[in-house]
Amino acid sequence: MARGKRTAGAEGCVLPALGIAAVGFVLISVLGFVAAHPVTSLVGGAAVLGVTIYLLVLWQQRRARETREAWQLGVARSQEIARYHAMGPHEFEHALAFLCARDGCSHAQVTGRAGDLGADVVAYAPDGRKIVLQAKRFSGTNKVTGPDLQRFGGTCYTVHGARVAAVVTTSTFTKQAQQYAAHHGIRLVDLHGLAAWASRTGPAPWH
Repeated sequence: MARGKRTAGAEGCVLPALGIAAVGFVLISVLGFVAAHPVTSLVGGAAVLGVTIYLLVLWQQRRARETREAWQLGVARSQEIARYHAMGPHEFEHALAFLCARDGCSHAQVTGRAGDLGADVVAYAPDGRKIVLQAKRFSGTNKVTGPDLQRFGGTCYTVHGARVAAVVTTSTFTKQAQQYAAHHGIRLVDLHGLAAWASRTGPAPWH
């Protein structure tokens, strides 16, 4: 009875050996066919290559179409000001970066994080100027204050090298904030300015 029993080790050796033998047999058969029928093999290989290229082109076209449709949807949504009021702070930063890219800026990216020293979005205007935006996703009753502007003003030019510095909010600015911005050349975009920028009925912050 003991002679009829197979161990797990024996099966583990047999199966890989059979697999290797099968692969070797297929490889030998393919090489033999290619050697015996070089013209047929060449035609078949060309056909396979052609089909592969065709499928790759179709996939690239599909990806390009999906990317284009997603961009068009983003452009349409970017003009709906109500969306900005419903966003969280991080989502608002990404929405501003999208607006910059939509309107011709290059390298628009969100940099807002702990220790960002006030730079939430960085982009480059079509004329090459560096744009630094600070995003303030506030409710209508929570205004952007003078101290808010002072913290941004202390870093936007000296630390971040901005040529255009702007604070964009879904709210408004206090008089003190407006005075500070005017004195230090910081552009202010309140909820009305944001609505105009988003809907393309008003200027972007770098204009």
